[in-house]
Amino acid sequence: MTSAYSDILTRIEAAIEAVRPVFARFTPGEIETEYKTGLDPVTEADRAVDAVLRRNLLREGEGWLSEESVDDASRLTKGRVWVVDPLDGTREFVAGIPEFCVSIGFVENGRPVAGGICNPATNETIIGSIDSGVRYNGKPAQPSPRKTLEGALILASRSEVKRGEWQQFQNGNFQIRPMGSVAYKLGLVAAGLADVTFTLTPKNEWDVTAGAALVESAGGFVATLDNAPLRCNNRNPLLAGLIACGPSLREPLLAALAGHLPAATHSRS
Repeated sequence: MTSAYSDILTRIEAAIEAVRPVFARFTPGEIETEYKTGLDPVTEADRAVDAVLRRNLLREGEGWLSEESVDDASRLTKGRVWVVDPLDGTREFVAGIPEFCVSIGFVENGRPVAGGICNPATNETIIGSIDSGVRYNGKPAQPSPRKTLEGALILASRSEVKRGEWQQFQNGNFQIRPMGSVAYKLGLVAAGLADVTFTLTPKNEWDVTAGAALVESAGGFVATLDNAPLRCNNRNPLLAGLIACGPSLREPLLAALAGHLPAATHSRS
């Protein structure tokens, strides 16, 4: 890819290749699991991948925010920051469901500008930057050209569906498919393999930064719940939620979500 972020993309690609042997050491569905505060699962694979990513990605002068690293507040003083989730979809990984991924986001002055997502179980890789577009398994990819939600494929959080949070959307004229890993879902939307994904439930920056960078890099629409551009490397990395879709689905999606989003959503252009 021709890009001002060529070095960043090269590092992302190298990091993804470097973690493949790490995943080869573990068998999804047959791995010992611990639980953090809040009952979030964590495995040896999460920590091992985090260490490999840090070695391959981070350079002097850059910041680091990872789900599996102790947060260093010095990142707030950096203009260029890596925001990563070594294993997004750990619940699926533990259960042996092939819907987990490595999520690598790169933020410049608060804006997600490049990203890489790799699902080692399905051997899918999605990489891109805002000035180069997106590639899915090495081939150029674009988001859905669909203009209406009729017949659209919407990827939903499996956990949110189980909790009943999607019940109010079940009678729509679109298909809802539960799936793990919000980063993976965003990557599939960026690559045009799904039309829409959204979460009205709080997510951390490491869950969505890479995927949001990819959706925007592909030419799709991605925004926070108040229809504002996603800004990352905040002191508190918890976000209210996120919506993402193909470029022509922005208005139909916002209309369908009316009543579920902050009032400010519909006052923005």
